[in-house]
Amino acid sequence: MKKLFRVGALSAWVLAGLAGVVGCGQQDSSTNAEPPSTPLADPSQSQGAAAATQGVPESAEKVALYGDLHVHTQLSFDAYIFGTRSTPDTAYRFAKGEPLAHPGGFNMQIRKPLDFEAVTDHDLFMGVIRAMDDPTTKPGQHEFGKLIQNAKTPAERISVFQKVIPFLRGEAGQLPDFYDESIIRSAWQETIEAAERHNEPGKFTTFVGYEFTASGTERENLHRNVIFRGPAPDLPFSVLRSSNPEDLWDWLDTQRAAGIEGLAIPHNSNGSDGLMFDLRQTDGSPFTSDYAQQRLLNEPLVEVSQVKGTSETHPMLSPNDEWADFEMMEVRIATNLPSQAPGSYVREALRNGLVLEATEGFNPYKFGFISASDTHVGAGSFDEDNYWSKVGIVDGAAVQRGSVPLPEPDANGNRYMTGNSFETWSASGVAGVWATANTRDAIYDAFRRKETFATSGPRLKVRLFGGYGLDTVTGGDTTALYARGVPMGGDLLANGAESPVFHAEAMRDADSAPLQRLQIVKGWVDDGKGREQVFDVACADGLSVDPTSHRCPDNGATVDLSTCSFSQDKGAAELRAVWKDPTFAASQHAFYYVRVLENPSCRWSTWDALRAGVKPREDLKTTVQERAWSSPIWFAPAKKTEATATAASTLSGEAV
Repeated sequence: MKKLFRVGALSAWVLAGLAGVVGCGQQDSSTNAEPPSTPLADPSQSQGAAAATQGVPESAEKVALYGDLHVHTQLSFDAYIFGTRSTPDTAYRFAKGEPLAHPGGFNMQIRKPLDFEAVTDHDLFMGVIRAMDDPTTKPGQHEFGKLIQNAKTPAERISVFQKVIPFLRGEAGQLPDFYDESIIRSAWQETIEAAERHNEPGKFTTFVGYEFTASGTERENLHRNVIFRGPAPDLPFSVLRSSNPEDLWDWLDTQRAAGIEGLAIPHNSNGSDGLMFDLRQTDGSPFTSDYAQQRLLNEPLVEVSQVKGTSETHPMLSPNDEWADFEMMEVRIATNLPSQAPGSYVREALRNGLVLEATEGFNPYKFGFISASDTHVGAGSFDEDNYWSKVGIVDGAAVQRGSVPLPEPDANGNRYMTGNSFETWSASGVAGVWATANTRDAIYDAFRRKETFATSGPRLKVRLFGGYGLDTVTGGDTTALYARGVPMGGDLLANGAESPVFHAEAMRDADSAPLQRLQIVKGWVDDGKGREQVFDVACADGLSVDPTSHRCPDNGATVDLSTCSFSQDKGAAELRAVWKDPTFAASQHAFYYVRVLENPSCRWSTWDALRAGVKPREDLKTTVQERAWSSPIWFAPAKKTEATATAASTLSGEAV
């Protein structure tokens, strides 16, 4: 069994890229640059939680709202070291459309303002590295503080980061001598106050949050973002107390009993080396019904896409899914260590959950989908043609992230910067919800209902309903669909042997490529094994789904790599389908979710190469098909499926 440790590899994600950045030799010309700012509102005039949502009318029809629940600022120790000076206030201003200065000396600005956001700085030593940059503070007088104060160039900052890792790692039960809880309390209060200042019910919603930065002993990622509905605790639950996610859930239960409602959202399961969706509890014991119930209560959502790759599925786990290799990052966070696929991807976890439901009567893996940015500069990079990656001066330039050749090959003859995985990172992603109002209550209720969706960056809309007798419901009649069916995130119970009807729909982002195909991804249990299949259910350009292969024909959409222009005469603005599962069996547990694909368009690395006047890197994909995913609907048969003696050993299942 893999054990957890207290602090350990909490920020190893940067180390893998350090040598390459040093080799680049760029100067940090913007070390002291401050982001644009405007006078802050008087905290006493906050329109935050205290204002509740009175006076904000609820829509009769739920509307799609977009946000980011994974944002880091200068309060995160790693972000500060690598030049980020954005604050929670400036991060919220960026989300609302204002420009923000990148540590590399250029402005960042979002294409379309977001509807909601949470600043989620690392729990570990929140605000302490910033304090070390001030020689008048106790941490600033520490030897490491002096190194921070004198670090100006990228190479110097990287050296400081390498030296601080032993302090951060420490020994179980011990704290480094620069630890100061008062600084962490102050930073946490700063986080809360900024969220309250910028929360404007009906216009822009903020949530208080933070990142629980847990890892395994071998750098397996176990990070979660913790989001609070309204009031927040005095201090976050930190990995300094425990890196066991089950202890985090216990703490959330305790907070909930005291009137503080929160939930945790796992991210980057792709870098967990199988630990995120393991088939045992942390201590190695089997799952129990109590474990499943606690996990479901505290982790109703999961991040399926963000800057460090996509965690939906993997080609090894879904060999018959032609689109399973989308934006893959196959190493543990900030290392070159491989991350095994089994136990690391969401679709397989959903399948395993069905097997547990069928054989044991409980399912810990029933989660809705979101995406997020995981930006460490206070500003999500969502667009392929306007990409600044993640970690400030470390990857803010094209040559640093490996999309443009080095001026000269390095000592080993490499044409591109090596030693990191930045070239595998993504211009992603955005969380979507269907909510009745842009308020904390309405959006958080959508989180709890799992009426959420994930996009790889564009503002796509996607929806799924399931039920009986829905064949006659007109497409888009959501009133009837809600009345007679269940939306994504819900449970659909068997109605005898009747096959349910699914209404799936997607709408394009007018600023992105048209839609190519609408799909339903199905998982089910057969003979004690989890299985899956992808069905195309609607095709663009008047094309029809092949009834045997369940695939749309290629619609002929192309991309001109010399200009990054894409076909304007191919694709659809909207795709809808009323669909019955041709493989349905009323006795089988199943899940269904929607995935919609755009026509191909240029990947960020191709845009970098185009602007630099060089050819795209040959070992990187030149194009992507941006996409969105709905949360699943789970089908439950009338009777519990008979458990099989081999179920425990076949949980990984297989694809069809």
